[in-house]
Amino acid sequence: MAKFFYICVLLVLGSVKGYSQISQTGSNFELQGVVKEKESKQGLSGVAVSANNGEYTLTNAKGEFKIKVGMGQELVFESPKMETVRHRVTSNDYLEMVVGTTNQDNIGSSRSSKGERSTSLYHSYIDSANFYKKKDIRKSIDFITQSLSQLGIGNNKEQLAVAYSTLGEVYQYHKQYDLAISSYKDAFNANKTLRTSLLLGKTYVLNKEYGEAEKLLSPFVKMTNMVPFQRVELYETLGDAYVGLGDVDNAVAFYGEGLKIADKNQIAPKTIDLNSKIATAYAKGNRLQEANAYFNNSLELSSGQAPQRAVQEKEKVADFYNQKSQYGQEIQLRKKSLEDLKKIPKNEVAGGLSIENDSISAQRINYKIANAYIAQDKYDEAIPYLEESIKDADVDDDLLVRKDATRKLSEVYKYKGDYTKALETYQEYVAVVDTLYVRKEQEIARAAQFNRELASKQSRISGLEKERELTQSKYSLALTEQQLVAESIKRQNWIIYSLIFGMMLMGLVVYFFYRSNKQQKLANNLLALKSLRSQMNPHFIFNALNSVNNFIAKSDERSANRYLSDFSTLMRAVLENSDEDFIPLSKELELLELYTKLEHSRFSDKFDYEIIVDEGIEIDAFQIPPMLLQPYIENAIWHGLRYREDKGFLKIELRQKDKRALEISIIDNGIGRKKSAALKTQNQKKQKSKGMGNIKKRIEILNDMYKDKVDVYISDLETNGTGTKVLFTIKRD
Repeated sequence: MAKFFYICVLLVLGSVKGYSQISQTGSNFELQGVVKEKESKQGLSGVAVSANNGEYTLTNAKGEFKIKVGMGQELVFESPKMETVRHRVTSNDYLEMVVGTTNQDNIGSSRSSKGERSTSLYHSYIDSANFYKKKDIRKSIDFITQSLSQLGIGNNKEQLAVAYSTLGEVYQYHKQYDLAISSYKDAFNANKTLRTSLLLGKTYVLNKEYGEAEKLLSPFVKMTNMVPFQRVELYETLGDAYVGLGDVDNAVAFYGEGLKIADKNQIAPKTIDLNSKIATAYAKGNRLQEANAYFNNSLELSSGQAPQRAVQEKEKVADFYNQKSQYGQEIQLRKKSLEDLKKIPKNEVAGGLSIENDSISAQRINYKIANAYIAQDKYDEAIPYLEESIKDADVDDDLLVRKDATRKLSEVYKYKGDYTKALETYQEYVAVVDTLYVRKEQEIARAAQFNRELASKQSRISGLEKERELTQSKYSLALTEQQLVAESIKRQNWIIYSLIFGMMLMGLVVYFFYRSNKQQKLANNLLALKSLRSQMNPHFIFNALNSVNNFIAKSDERSANRYLSDFSTLMRAVLENSDEDFIPLSKELELLELYTKLEHSRFSDKFDYEIIVDEGIEIDAFQIPPMLLQPYIENAIWHGLRYREDKGFLKIELRQKDKRALEISIIDNGIGRKKSAALKTQNQKKQKSKGMGNIKKRIEILNDMYKDKVDVYISDLETNGTGTKVLFTIKRD
């Protein structure tokens, strides 16, 4: 719904204008001043102050302003209330501009006091929105909403542009890239400024729409009146776009041009960034010698910067060494990163120190050092770093790193032959996974609540804008009636055109409402699928661990170790596929074969099995929901074959039904569904009902999303009720 209301606002408003340009570093300084009216000596609010370096600001309620400029640059002061004034900057002293105001007509004079109060409140709300932009997205959007409520009738597209540009920056910081793109497009369509274009281009790159970024920014390469910092950012963003498109040569060319300008104008932060990005581009093109040279440059340059920047660059280069299998250099560099982290306040590390969406923390660095040692088979050296990683992750409540480090530590103990510690550590890993599942479900619930709140706030913004439009319409109609009394025919035509426009707008609103509902339904289905999958995985894990416990109880250590090894392979594959709606059929077959093998090793006296795959099947052409067949095989073994007095048989067969459909049958000659149900306790019946209901819900959701792609039919194998046959039909796209 948030998308729907936002699009409606865009349709009604049209387009609005951006309000500032990216400031240039280097010799620029912050100039403070005030604009006063000549007669009253009072400060003038809402005066646009712009510099020829692209910087732009508005005076506040007291007429005060701050702007970044350089010596010799020209400031332009513009407002409907005054004549345009130009001033050449010759010092950094406080600047006091005294200007003469223009005469207002009667209508304007009657509204001037109210308009100035509204303008003052509008700027206060925009300032507050910027203050909370990174701290609290809800408060920031609320202040933007209040700023819009202060806009009355008249030509205030510039102020609307400021509000929506601020809204775009809020969404961009909080990674709501689709909404940010919509905001920047709004400003871009109204006034195609370079700043708006750069913001939009960067957001396209963040949203992985690399082709759109390249298409938007390429024409600006030919611009001549561009300040150095803006040109550096233009070349950098184009380089990012070409990296995303896989065009390494073009990416390096644009990064190189940006680096020349950054070096020439002493823009130190960009010099480091561009050296690093050139190295990354060369590494992606497998040109490792050039990549190594540029990474050395970025490391040397970053050493003179703040510890935060130095750590970021060290970790980026360490990742490069890891890709080249230069583990010794990687370990040495990451150890230096750990030393640098100690110099950074804890709240700054936790506040978002990262590279390319990968957060930097002590636990992650320790985990990566351990992996480098493991890659060299140095298990004793790896263990202390894994333990330190788990300890730090526990302190910071970083479940993801704690999960990975615990699993890796279990594997190291296994490699060393210490199976007792391996099992203990693996049990800790399972406990962390269970906690992580609960945490993920809570995050999903919070995300849903957050989306609902955003939708409500967008609805409020839309309502305010419609009210403003209605007020504007009434005011325009009153003026028309006064001025065009004798032109009734023209007025009637105007009304007719307004009605036609309203009908067209209503049609568009209905269309976008329908499309928004479809998108919301898809999002709800995805959340439901994720929740159902997260319920299945713990159930599967606990059943498998019971099998391990059975071997241990029998003192069959060799079988337990072999079973645990196969189970870890199966579990790793299950977790890797747990976030996917569909996986290749070949992967699912591998999982089924491994699972059936594990169950047969436990109940070898109860059943034999056979998996038959028709040679004519195009295995790679079919996709199947993960963990869909396994519960039915589990039921066949545990509730059918296990209770036979003699040895039973399980048959899994795949055959091609037609060119677009595949049939999968699971057949067992067990005791049958009716007799199995009679043997179960009330608790077992309840668990089965829940498990089968979970599968049924998954199939219903998937068929709703993918047009009846999966069908399942269960029947008795024999007329006397013994045996069970489960028949799946899978359709390909």
